[in-house]
Amino acid sequence: MSKRHAAGAPPKRTIDIVNASLKRRYARERRFRLVGLVAVILGLTFVGLLFADIIAKGHTAFVQTYIQLPVTFEAETLDPTGGRDPETLARANYQAVIRDALRNEFPNVTERRATRALASMISVGAPSHLRDMVLANPDLIGTTREVWLLADDDIDMLMKGHIDRNLPESERRVKDQAVGWVEQLESQGRIEKRFNTIFFTSGTSREPELAGIAGALMGSFYTLVLTLLISFPIGVGAALYLEEFAPKNRWTDLIEVNINNLAAVPSIVFGLLGLAVFIAIFGVPRSTPLVAALVLSLMTLPTIIIASRAALKSVPPSIREAALGVGASPLQTQMHHVLPLAMPGMLTGTIIGMAQALGETAPLLMIGMIAFIVDIPSGFTSPSTVLPVQIFLWADSPERAFVERTSAAIMVLLAFLILMNLGAVLLRRRFERRW
Repeated sequence: MSKRHAAGAPPKRTIDIVNASLKRRYARERRFRLVGLVAVILGLTFVGLLFADIIAKGHTAFVQTYIQLPVTFEAETLDPTGGRDPETLARANYQAVIRDALRNEFPNVTERRATRALASMISVGAPSHLRDMVLANPDLIGTTREVWLLADDDIDMLMKGHIDRNLPESERRVKDQAVGWVEQLESQGRIEKRFNTIFFTSGTSREPELAGIAGALMGSFYTLVLTLLISFPIGVGAALYLEEFAPKNRWTDLIEVNINNLAAVPSIVFGLLGLAVFIAIFGVPRSTPLVAALVLSLMTLPTIIIASRAALKSVPPSIREAALGVGASPLQTQMHHVLPLAMPGMLTGTIIGMAQALGETAPLLMIGMIAFIVDIPSGFTSPSTVLPVQIFLWADSPERAFVERTSAAIMVLLAFLILMNLGAVLLRRRFERRW
């Protein structure tokens, strides 16, 4: 007899042991669920902080400061011959017209240094705006019009509150004299913030107030279209062959292992491959959507192949057997019956792969997409850049105005990525079949 029984203690029943074990297991389950909930909350918190920081820094880039001036289009300055020749009007000194307008608005500013500081309040792109106005309507010559001119980036930062007017003059880029001019324009209603159409319609520039994402957006568009045209047919064809037609031997096993490994290869390796093969050997032009699409297609193919094979596996074998039973050939079975049913899953994987390609930067840096391209690309072989690389270039610029444009470009990129992933989810729910 045991000591416990000898002492008179009753033996534990089986049900008591089970209940005690259940309590411990339930307690562990509650702790695990609590840890998981905390992890989800922390993840959402960090993502929320990231989005809040980006929006806080970038939302002001969607507006731009403009200054209204009474501009006199003097014939002696713009068209001394009176012939209204377009070449003469295009070469005219529109900067002098702006200086005269500022001098008339601020007649007390006569000292040379102050005059230069006054002229610097207007963007260097303002003369081009006046030139376009005159070329579009030569009848403006000899008249005076109220014109809203783009302000310099420092004045824009001051109006948006990124430069604190209460700081000592030595600690801010805009001096007290310029602050006084801005306050005078504010009291007259001649300075205001408007929607920044330049950000969406212009290419990049070394002047922040003139910089836009139109060139990068078109470069990304051409690159993604070509990437889709290259990678989708090849990826679906490879998945269909490996899953339905290829014999199961060591060679197909080796191919499958390599496809899975390629999906985990760092993206910069594909950039090195594109630099060594497409550019050095085949002579594809650098800094073009064509070479970018070739590189991104190599990077996207493993994702599309893996997703397409998973979609093919999800089709029940009875579909294949029924098609073969009514006399369809193996190719007809796959093309007419299996492939249409697997296509939603294939498209979902393709959209996710395209979203991944849209956000890539490292491989494109290796093939020259980092070049400073001002013009908006007009085709697949035009020199261009893409939105992630444009963000990288702006983030390296020291001007405060480029900080907000960097964040604004990130917001645009994130919007495209969210829309593409949302499209993948909706596509899967719309066409998904449950067997």
